[in-house]
Amino acid sequence: MKTSRITEEERAKAFTQVKKPEVIEKQRLAVRYHVEDYDTNDRPRRFLQAFAAILNHSNYRFALDHFVRVSAKCSRCAVHCQVYQATGDPKDIPCYRSELLLSVYRRHFTMAGSLRGKFFATGHLTDDKIEEMAESFYNCTACKRCTNECPVGIDHALITHLGRYILSEIGIAPRALVVSTREQLEGATGNTSAIPVPALVDTLEFLEEDMEEELGVKIRFPIDVEGAEFVFFPAVSDFLMEAETLMGVAAVFTATGDSWSIGTGYFDGINYGLFYSDRILERVVKKIDAETRRLKGDKVLIGECGHASRSAKYFLPTYCGGKDAYPVINIMEYTHRVFKEGKLKLRPNTITERVTYHDPCNIARQRWIIDQPRELLRAICSDYVEMTPNEDENVCCGGGGGTVSIDEIRPYRTTVGGKLKADQIRRTGAKYVVAPCANCKKQLRELVEDQGIDCEVVGLHDLLYKAIIFDKQQKPVITEDIERT
Repeated sequence: MKTSRITEEERAKAFTQVKKPEVIEKQRLAVRYHVEDYDTNDRPRRFLQAFAAILNHSNYRFALDHFVRVSAKCSRCAVHCQVYQATGDPKDIPCYRSELLLSVYRRHFTMAGSLRGKFFATGHLTDDKIEEMAESFYNCTACKRCTNECPVGIDHALITHLGRYILSEIGIAPRALVVSTREQLEGATGNTSAIPVPALVDTLEFLEEDMEEELGVKIRFPIDVEGAEFVFFPAVSDFLMEAETLMGVAAVFTATGDSWSIGTGYFDGINYGLFYSDRILERVVKKIDAETRRLKGDKVLIGECGHASRSAKYFLPTYCGGKDAYPVINIMEYTHRVFKEGKLKLRPNTITERVTYHDPCNIARQRWIIDQPRELLRAICSDYVEMTPNEDENVCCGGGGGTVSIDEIRPYRTTVGGKLKADQIRRTGAKYVVAPCANCKKQLRELVEDQGIDCEVVGLHDLLYKAIIFDKQQKPVITEDIERT
């Protein structure tokens, strides 16, 4: 059941939060930025040049022209911002953060602002303001929850993204993001986790043996199969840390008999460009398109990952063919469809412990994937409960917008960014928190550990794996069964 919007009492409470913990100041000093080697006194000029180039070669100007005309400072967004509610710092209010960049646009890229600035000799961009933007933009989880509350529809997450994009163009970005995307686009392995192809193949063969031993079913991970309906791109970290999720996906396809394949040319659904650079975003999306074409697939299938799903679904058409781009399907959409069609049979009440579901922002905020995982969970769980609020008004895990990849700010993510989510999970009393997103899984596991919450964070397909009913022809008769007969 979807919850109602925030009440006036809750709104008032949001403005009386405790002040920020000391850990925040200590942690902010620990962030390592990749900074190009040039005179910092030259950074304002470099920033404005990058800003101008982006405006000339994109459609951001149309959005910014609208935002600076309607810009409201009512702070209604504060009541939906989990970072502000944890810190009580006015600088963490979304409209304050957005104004940092909008003021630069207003002063340097509008006629009125330029004339006023030159006449009064005020409002010039300084290096101190650039430093403030760098810190503020990476405090934001980019969850878009504040946009739901903005009375004039300002997209604060979009402004945060644009600010990060401009900063990255002058060499200011978290080192974790830069290192990962550099390996993905220029490294020998071509993926963010630096997994070589032989290691990938060995891992999948090991999982196949493990599943056959456990279930008595021959479940395979097809590799480099041409002409398959689905070409599969999970978050590549799944091959290292989410074996149960991958096993669940493979088991679903074995049960349905539909064709799918993992490609060795490229097998990483992660796209950190969505968090900080449109140039990176485009290059990664084109790698997904190229691998799907190489294998002559019909559709792009993204694994349990929110940002990987969103970046492929919304930007494959932008950069790779428009209406002729490959259709993008999230694995939960596929699994739900075959379940409703009767091709996938699930054992009711397989999971008896209490289960709750976390909505990843990138697939829930626009109400893209809401009901599908819930129907699947209710089909196999005897004690399913909801967090509050949920669905498109969900609370972010606290590591959104790529911040989960910055290990230096883990205390900040688990005591500030994830505080409201920890409170939600604790209230449910759930044993399992289902988080169908690689970034959310990492953040929530660190969150429950640091917050001392007794629960396990799993993927949707981790639980489905336990509940799939295989047909007799899919499950070979083993020796013990013959002897027993």
